[in-house]
Amino acid sequence: MQQSSKAQDRPLGVWFQNIQHGYVKLPRFQRYEAWDRHRVASFLDTIIHNLPVGVTLALEVAGEEKFLSRYISTADPASPGTVNQHLLDGQQRLTAFWRSMHNNYEWVTFFVHLPEFDKSLEGNEERDISIRSQNRWTANNGTRRPIWSDEPAKCLDRGLIPIDLLRPEDLSSEVDQWITEATASLEPADDEPEALKKYKAYTAVKDRLKAQISELRERVKHFNLPYLSLPAQTSKDVALQVFINMNTNSKPLSLYDIIVAEVESIAQRSLHDLEQELVESCPKAMRYGDVRNLILATSALLQEKLPNNRGMIEMNKQVLLDNWGTLEVGLERMANLLESQGVVDEARLPTNAVLAVLAAAYEHVPEDGDFVAKAEELLRAYLWSAFFTDRYENSAASRAYADFRALKELLIRRDFTEADWKQVPIFNREEHPLADQDSLISAGWPKNVGIERRGILAVSSYFGANDFADDKRISYGNVRKREYHHIFPDALLAEAEIPSYLALNCALITWKTNRIIGRKDPLEYIKERVDLSNEDAVRTRLKSHLIPYECLSKAHYADLEGEPLASRLRADFDQFLKDRAVLVEAAVLELTRGKQPTLDQIWSQQEPQSDD
Repeated sequence: MQQSSKAQDRPLGVWFQNIQHGYVKLPRFQRYEAWDRHRVASFLDTIIHNLPVGVTLALEVAGEEKFLSRYISTADPASPGTVNQHLLDGQQRLTAFWRSMHNNYEWVTFFVHLPEFDKSLEGNEERDISIRSQNRWTANNGTRRPIWSDEPAKCLDRGLIPIDLLRPEDLSSEVDQWITEATASLEPADDEPEALKKYKAYTAVKDRLKAQISELRERVKHFNLPYLSLPAQTSKDVALQVFINMNTNSKPLSLYDIIVAEVESIAQRSLHDLEQELVESCPKAMRYGDVRNLILATSALLQEKLPNNRGMIEMNKQVLLDNWGTLEVGLERMANLLESQGVVDEARLPTNAVLAVLAAAYEHVPEDGDFVAKAEELLRAYLWSAFFTDRYENSAASRAYADFRALKELLIRRDFTEADWKQVPIFNREEHPLADQDSLISAGWPKNVGIERRGILAVSSYFGANDFADDKRISYGNVRKREYHHIFPDALLAEAEIPSYLALNCALITWKTNRIIGRKDPLEYIKERVDLSNEDAVRTRLKSHLIPYECLSKAHYADLEGEPLASRLRADFDQFLKDRAVLVEAAVLELTRGKQPTLDQIWSQQEPQSDD
């Protein structure tokens, strides 16, 4: 097949007309707008200075379009013509050109800065023509701010000409009207002193302004944006491969982009549209990770493929679409399960390896009936085992795949017992033992990525993690207002050279409670910050974090009467870590069996015994 590799010239004036009449469209697998104001301004600056840019890539269309398509943003023509090209590469440039030529961005207005007319410039300032952008917003009364951006006279005082006056179509009357309004204050009255002289100066300004605008309009109209062309007979697979290879977006193509193209090629369905529908129908699922990764990993498991790049490439794209309803339901039920277990968002999720496994497993769990409780007990046990074993520390995708297949077998069989759980690799406690107290004590700070450290935080969230001040349970709605707080203050421990960034020394509490703590004794600052003197209230709120009150009530360091701070503090802190580890371990043992323990059950089973 002979294909052109020679770039063809096309001025922006022709591009504009082709977009305007609907002759050029975008394949639906193309990304949407991605450029920010700075990228747009940079491209416009290239145009007005007549500098070269890279080529675009188009697929010729003759007859029926090979791909589902859409018009460039805001360019839907009232009476569209026949499509003759699909733009494979160059979307961002031509979208920026089209929208700026209409200045229809909601959040910014673009101008050409003509220094000659800028009254604010000092004598030694830069005098080159350039592109300027102005942020825009809508006030409560509905007016678009700043108001001056829409007032020609005030724009001209700043040396600013709206970029849409350079639009490559007949704008003679529009340009003249803008110039007239912009220079109205310069026009003298007939009875003014030296009216004739002032009038000549006024007309000279108008002429110079019109001349500059006319020159810029010509520059825009004839600016060359060349393109490479694939002939209309090019097959879909070749066009897609060229699209992938030639894409010049600043963000490299992802696997998702490639699969979008494959779905488009095979099924003539837009994965972008389905993705948006999924976001709207499964809002909770979006809390736990990138929607695209969730779609691909879960879809791969639903086809019994590894939830990694290899499996995602191998999976059947038509089956991906056929499974879409199952995918949506599974993702939302996965999110509901995580929420019920106190895991509120991605930042607090110990490992994302569980997400696709849970979502895909729900294909085999009915919406209601007696089996639901049995199945979800199994899935809860799987979830917490992933948080407190080393199962997903390495080779997470292949291990998640093995666990999913074993879970699926049990769920399909339905008559499984707890003894059958051992068929699932993650429940092999010899190969993957649960974290013990020593491991819990040494786990690092949970704000940082790490399965076990975040697992410890998840345990306290499971029991509510009530805020020390407002007593509210942790939730997705309030978690972003909370901070990672040192129970034994960092400043106090640092004074004794004791490491403080440990998961068992952390509690998530609101920022108002977490400020200005200093080196105060733990219980002292807790009472002070929450403005409480009621011991039962303090005890109850600490209890919801599995924080042993007794350890804090004895931790006083203001008056040690000669006793070294380090030795006393180290002993108290070590005891605190041991006592909290006992409580967390007791909870872990229940949770990894799929049970749903209460606070009273944990505290009654394992009441910590602090040393006096």
